[in-house]
Amino acid sequence: SYLANKNSSSEKVEMIKISYNVLKSLINIPLYIFKRPKIQKPLHVSHSDWPQYLSEKFNKPGLRILEIGSRNVTGSNHRKLFSEAKYIGLDFYAGENVDIVGDIHRLPMYFNNEEKFDLIFCSAVFEHLYMPWVAAKHMTELLKVGGHIFVETHFSHVAHERPWNFFQFSDMGLRALFNDGLGMEVLDCGMSNPVVGMFNSHSDNYLRFRPVKELYCHSEILVRKYKHVEDFDWDALNPEQLVGSTKYPEPNQ
Repeated sequence: SYLANKNSSSEKVEMIKISYNVLKSLINIPLYIFKRPKIQKPLHVSHSDWPQYLSEKFNKPGLRILEIGSRNVTGSNHRKLFSEAKYIGLDFYAGENVDIVGDIHRLPMYFNNEEKFDLIFCSAVFEHLYMPWVAAKHMTELLKVGGHIFVETHFSHVAHERPWNFFQFSDMGLRALFNDGLGMEVLDCGMSNPVVGMFNSHSDNYLRFRPVKELYCHSEILVRKYKHVEDFDWDALNPEQLVGSTKYPEPNQ
């Protein structure tokens, strides 16, 4: 009888918590939907702006462009954006808009030392890389000094193309990948397309129906290679080369 009463009491407490979360969501989600996000989107290369921006800057005769993950999967073929430049599309599988079938983790093996690029870019690729830090290093190796890299990936997004859905990136995560130690400087960076979420009925009891804010679908970065780096070593980097002058927030006193 004691155990039965104890279990009944616990169930009531859990139901109160769930009811509180539902009420909190009903009140806050409409507010979150219209609230200005804390993290700003990139100035030039947000999700809706980057194709036109890159085309205007790099669609010029004599420039070499490499798109990684170029296969037309979603209806977007970026080759036409660079009709005046030398455009090459690389993808893991053959298909429309693919010139080279290859793996970004082995990128240098598809080009000789003289085949450097003015722009290397990719969208919706980095979340599918099992070693994105290797990919970042290889991309910088194939870039001319003065050349640019643009990456768009996801920070908060549905699980897709599993099991090869490995990482989600914040803007700071992309900054850490394309860092000063690799000879890169950040020109534009941020996160775009804010999302409001909610824990569903299959979550742990204390989380069920709780609202979630400050989610962002896309994260983007545009960097420029200002110097060539020989024998790059991740272990030899100083923290400042990865995160600049920022630091982990101090605990509240």
